[in-house]
Amino acid sequence: MDPVLAADLAALPDVLDTARRYASDVMNGLGERPVSPAVSADPRALPVAGRGFEGALAEFSERWADGFAASAGPRYLGFVTGGATPAAVAGDWLAGAFDQNPASRSGAEAATELERETVRWLAELFGVDGHSGAFVSGATMSNFVGLAIAREWLGEQRGISVAELGVGALGEVAVLSGAPHSSVYKALSMLGLGRDRVRLVPTLPGREAVDVEALEAVLASSGGPVAVVANAGTVNTVDFDDLRALVRLRERYPFWLHVDAAFGGFAALSDEHAHLVDGLAEADSVCVDLHKWLNVPYDSAVQFTRRRDLQVRVFQNAAAYLGLPTDDPDFVHLTPQNSRRLRALAAWFALMAYGREGHREVVERCVAQARRLGAMLAETPGVRLLAPVRLNVVCFAVESREVGEVLDAVTASGDAFLTPTVYNGQKAIRAAFSNWRTTSADTDRVHAAIVKALAG
Repeated sequence: MDPVLAADLAALPDVLDTARRYASDVMNGLGERPVSPAVSADPRALPVAGRGFEGALAEFSERWADGFAASAGPRYLGFVTGGATPAAVAGDWLAGAFDQNPASRSGAEAATELERETVRWLAELFGVDGHSGAFVSGATMSNFVGLAIAREWLGEQRGISVAELGVGALGEVAVLSGAPHSSVYKALSMLGLGRDRVRLVPTLPGREAVDVEALEAVLASSGGPVAVVANAGTVNTVDFDDLRALVRLRERYPFWLHVDAAFGGFAALSDEHAHLVDGLAEADSVCVDLHKWLNVPYDSAVQFTRRRDLQVRVFQNAAAYLGLPTDDPDFVHLTPQNSRRLRALAAWFALMAYGREGHREVVERCVAQARRLGAMLAETPGVRLLAPVRLNVVCFAVESREVGEVLDAVTASGDAFLTPTVYNGQKAIRAAFSNWRTTSADTDRVHAAIVKALAG
């Protein structure tokens, strides 16, 4: 054995304890760490002789650590980025320590069963108990899997299997949506259907929610089965399509209903907002991103479907050492990856540690803080809200300065990180609340950073 590696093995308890202390200092300092610091890269050559863990940690601390964003902290409001609760971090560490591949029961049965249990818990949490599911890396891959199953369903309606004959046998198809996330286009590109298969349907006036009457008119003239991508929480304004109305519409027209509920699905945890996802249980496939509002470390998402048989048809990976899919197929037959880490362990720890109530409190507090910031911005000169704060995102325009200038100034302050967007053709700013640490004091600090940036 390499002597440096052997020395680290002999000192394994000290290695892990040092990492624990270092990580604890990082997490405890997230509240005051610059949210998005500047980075000065200084690439170096691959070392020939290793320096061991202590040397590597020293090098990392000196060259890289200070440049890492506090994306797990309470004032990182860009994109929809959660953090990592204590139990989720511990579960993620243990996933690395046990190093299981849950894709197959062979040699990893306990890991596989733990993932199955976690998927069932999540299905209950989001009210899709009748669906099967599996862990994937994020919302993009969750949408990819859902639309891959939709592609197979479209083939089934035409009497073919796309998984067997290829996408060329399917012919042209349409994917209808009011305000699809960019990952939907990416998924359609990867699936060979093409980005231009998306047919945008008009949305309600001043909304990002699809106009159901307009959708019905498109369906009536479509001439055959299509896929519909519905939103349970748009990125800009967290708008929700009327899922119950779409389910009723599906009774008259043949379409696959895929719901992108990447973070909006968490509305199910709040009594005040659960009505927004009424009808989710009737969707054919559902995307939910867990490293957002469940606050587990990257990367973690889950996909659900009512047609696991079609999912197996697409993703089966039969080999002598894997075996054929059964009525209760291994995960290797359900997602693109044959090998992956036990992502479910962090989510299992989070759900076991904090339960439905703990995560409900996080959701409701984030919503309260979004409303708080929205109310303060509504009274701030030079700021105009572009949409009501429906859940956890504040979307606003600035009138006295360029969006980029304001964002640069906010980021330079170290007190917050926000992201740009375009809403109804207007340049805008988004503040997305999904971190378990965020309090009123953080929201006040974010608002103060915005006000200071506006003043120049």
